[in-house]
Amino acid sequence: MGFFDFLTEDIAIDLGTANTLIVHNGKVVVDSPSIVARDRITGKIIAVGKEAALMQGKTHENIKTIRPLKDGVIADFDASEKMISMFIKEIPALKKKLFAPSLRMVICIPSGITEVEMRAVKDSAERVNGKEVYLIHEPMAAAIGIGVDIMQPKGNMIVDIGGGTTEIAVIALGGIVCDRSVKIAGDVFTNDIVYYMRTQHNLYVGERTAEKIKIQIGAATEDLEVPPEEMNVQGRDLLTGKPKEVKIGYREIAKALDKSILRVEDAVMETLSQTPPELAADIYNTGIYLAGGGSMLRGLDKRLSQKTDLPVYIAEDPLRAVVRGTGLTLKNIERFKSVLEK
Repeated sequence: MGFFDFLTEDIAIDLGTANTLIVHNGKVVVDSPSIVARDRITGKIIAVGKEAALMQGKTHENIKTIRPLKDGVIADFDASEKMISMFIKEIPALKKKLFAPSLRMVICIPSGITEVEMRAVKDSAERVNGKEVYLIHEPMAAAIGIGVDIMQPKGNMIVDIGGGTTEIAVIALGGIVCDRSVKIAGDVFTNDIVYYMRTQHNLYVGERTAEKIKIQIGAATEDLEVPPEEMNVQGRDLLTGKPKEVKIGYREIAKALDKSILRVEDAVMETLSQTPPELAADIYNTGIYLAGGGSMLRGLDKRLSQKTDLPVYIAEDPLRAVVRGTGLTLKNIERFKSVLEK
């Protein structure tokens, strides 16, 4: 260990479409929405994360809220870079340091990402002081975070439903054997709810309200064993223009999300159909693991299980499975060298 290692800090980042999480010293130190608020006149970033999320849908023309990542990929370079650097500055242990330490980073990327997009993530990381930057594919990180031993000659299937993409992968021997990445995930579910409220109730609701509906009463199937209570939803009446309130039950949301969930199911079935027979035999015994925020949708595990005839398990704390895995990779970097992309 040289003198410079003393100045290097290790951080793991799960750069998500909806949320960005950072692990430092084995703890999640940043867990914030991936949103940036920018002043249109000066071009300055006024707020990031939770603070910016509160402004979403409530801004005047001088403030614009941006979500720098779309479909799991950086869409706005400048904003995403500023966001990452502001999040890194928020890490309590790094605040105390006199000098900005150089960073050794592992960053999570969607499995369907192109070379150009990978380059972009690396460039952003290097500009915020990343000296050694490694990339790891999301389903891989999710598997490690769930506690699957990925180096074994055994097949495991991971379905990671994030904000922008759903990543489905069969993993064995520390590599991805077959995978699919579909752009149907949390954000699409939210938009489905906005559309449903508009067409069925003539009620115009914002993205934040739709997100709240999804979390409170969202469901993937109409027959839940423990149904959530009905919810009052406020928005704007499209006919009269007045604000109004409607009562909504989970069955309606299940209807609203049905088409999108079908597409996720199809992608899972397709991945299964491409799985080599020996690995399919393993998956028959181990089942399917769900990770990511989308896996918390009520009844989704049951629905997938009925469709595939396989046991389906939800990771504990599914929102953090990916970043936990990314953090573990960082800790045992030598062991996982083969999994990482330089």
